[in-house]
Amino acid sequence: MTLSRPEYLVQGESARLFPVLSTTSKEGRATSIFLACFSTVDKFGKKLLASIGKSTGKRTKLDAFSEIVFDCGTESPSERPDGLIIVRTGSKEWKALVESKIGRNELSEEQIERYRLIAKDHVIDCVITISNQFTTSPQYHPVEAVRKSKSKIPVYHWSWMYVLTTVDLLISNTEIQDAHQEHLLNEFRRFLSHESTGVRGFEMMPPEWAELNKLISAGGKILQKSDVAASVLNAWHQETRDLSLILSRHTETPVIEKLPYKHTKDMALRFKDQIKILCEENTLRSTLSIPDAPALLEIVADLPRRTIDVGMTLQAPQDKVSPKARTNWLLRQVKTDKLNDLYVRLNWFRTSQSTTVSYTELSQDPGLADVQANGKNLQSFHIFYARRIGARFTQRSKFITELENIVPEFYREIGQRLSAWRPKPPKIRDDVTNSGSSTPPPELPISSPEE
Repeated sequence: MTLSRPEYLVQGESARLFPVLSTTSKEGRATSIFLACFSTVDKFGKKLLASIGKSTGKRTKLDAFSEIVFDCGTESPSERPDGLIIVRTGSKEWKALVESKIGRNELSEEQIERYRLIAKDHVIDCVITISNQFTTSPQYHPVEAVRKSKSKIPVYHWSWMYVLTTVDLLISNTEIQDAHQEHLLNEFRRFLSHESTGVRGFEMMPPEWAELNKLISAGGKILQKSDVAASVLNAWHQETRDLSLILSRHTETPVIEKLPYKHTKDMALRFKDQIKILCEENTLRSTLSIPDAPALLEIVADLPRRTIDVGMTLQAPQDKVSPKARTNWLLRQVKTDKLNDLYVRLNWFRTSQSTTVSYTELSQDPGLADVQANGKNLQSFHIFYARRIGARFTQRSKFITELENIVPEFYREIGQRLSAWRPKPPKIRDDVTNSGSSTPPPELPISSPEE
């Protein structure tokens, strides 16, 4: 059904699944198809809106227009946002301008700020950008200047991979009940997944990556206010976001990056704290949360060692006494022949010291845990792949390739097969009757006064 164009637009049409555009207009085609699916597949549009904090209900109606031009305002006629989203609930309207980029094209501060002015002139609630750039959350824009702007018009961001992952989870979890909408979403997934569309994951660390690795190799020190370090950390955040989306599609569940509460409320503080870790430890770190997994998935890129570590930490079973018995509990859970680069770190009670042993060595002699304990109590295990990739570590694209191989590999071969220890449930004593009271002791004979 063709929607009537709002009166404040002099140009624009309802978003179409089959846009009539130049064959070179990849952005226009992708945006129109996206907006058409957004407004047609109810759960898809509402799922994306929920990610930016926009609540919807059963009576909410979603409309979308593409290639729009407004009738007046501070903007010039050449200013054409890629789309307009209108969310109607009863008599209330919420509106968002949409600007998208495809392929290697990136968003610019200048264009976004101009669209903020348009939004202000026409009482539009926000601007939404879509590109192949990644960000930790839709509220934290990938363009730093946009984040720091004092404009009161919020700007949200979805990566195309986030859009694709949302589609994938809706389909794999059978959340779309309408057969026609499910077919439409399947076709949209097929469209986004094709390489000709221009949708890409994070593919390459920035040029500063090689520079930072050279500094570490030369024994240099990373400075906290270094632009090189800031660029590398920003890229790492984009890549770990892409990793969470990759694992989401592999596991068909929403995998998220696990952040301390203070960092979820203040992304600038997160950046500051992680820059400090990079400077002091020369490592990049991330933690992913996989629904129903036995533990968080911990990822470390160690620059001095040129190693990628991926692992999980499990509490040692407290119903077993000796370190050897506790270690055997862990060893029995590993059922893979991909044991190269697999290690176990034994963590002891009341000490920061730990003992790292190769899995192969430990499996051949679990008694090593007793020897290494030296009277200490075994608290937990960290089982992990430590993959040294040498020169490939410093290469911008090969580092990403290696990282995106080892993380799913660890979870597939090790992580998904592990179980967390849980204490056994308490048991009812044998001397308790079905009525719930303890069996009384046998009565003793009462002696007569004469006795």
